[in-house]
Amino acid sequence: MKKLYYYILAAPIYLFALLPFSVFYFVCDIFYLIGFYVIGYRKKVIYTNLRNAFPNKTKQEIDTIAKAYYHFMIDLFLETFKFLVMSKAEVQKRVTFDDLAMMQEFKDHNQNILFVMGHYGNWEWCGQSFHLHQILQVDVLYHPLSSGFFEWIMMKLRTRFGVQPIPMKSSIKEMVRRKSIINATAFLADQTPSNTRDAHWMQFLNQDTPVLIGTEKIAKKFHYPVVYVSVQRLKRGYYKTYFTKICDDASTTPDGFVTETHTRLLEEDIIRQPETWLWSHRRWKHKRA
Repeated sequence: MKKLYYYILAAPIYLFALLPFSVFYFVCDIFYLIGFYVIGYRKKVIYTNLRNAFPNKTKQEIDTIAKAYYHFMIDLFLETFKFLVMSKAEVQKRVTFDDLAMMQEFKDHNQNILFVMGHYGNWEWCGQSFHLHQILQVDVLYHPLSSGFFEWIMMKLRTRFGVQPIPMKSSIKEMVRRKSIINATAFLADQTPSNTRDAHWMQFLNQDTPVLIGTEKIAKKFHYPVVYVSVQRLKRGYYKTYFTKICDDASTTPDGFVTETHTRLLEEDIIRQPETWLWSHRRWKHKRA
């Protein structure tokens, strides 16, 4: 009965996702105008984050980035649901990769790896598109949603082509269980730590910032290579992904090296294309003790 109820709730989402891209993005534009100029969802957080991150930018420059980000935020949210009906060919056309040879080399050596990335570009489309190349199985660590309906629909779209979502609380157990499967486990590493005492503090976007160290600790535990993934937007609805190898074996690196490196790479990406990072997230709500 619950599943039938979910399908009824999902019907409008599926109908919207079926719209041709030209009409789809026209609707996105309408949502942007209503969201930014009428509702103003999280505008205060966005502007505060941008002013603190870019203290040397003028008010006009901040305003330009804020509007561009808000437009992208609406696109990103609705593009996620568009994936429910996209074909494999459409996904691969819209997300391309700079260097898949590195990934093939890992596969040839039967080497599991860790992907580390930020909320930058369209990370959902990226994971699915990479998985479709059938080089490595993609496992994605995630925090389950509190809404039963949205958890159900996100599982449908994330598993549609074979990506394996793994709840964060059972990450180690599942990674051990799936170690024999040659895979790439993806971490979104720019989330706010719930416990800042275990975080790695560093300067990030001109602010004292706590960074999760779970990626580094797990990579060291499994002796895995770590690869930073950058998903850059080429134009509306099209992305290109770049891979940067941070290390061949995290266990051989000094403490903090992996965390510092992937955070610096993300910072460079944000400075290059600031409108495609998640500025509506309260990233700096904690202060160092």
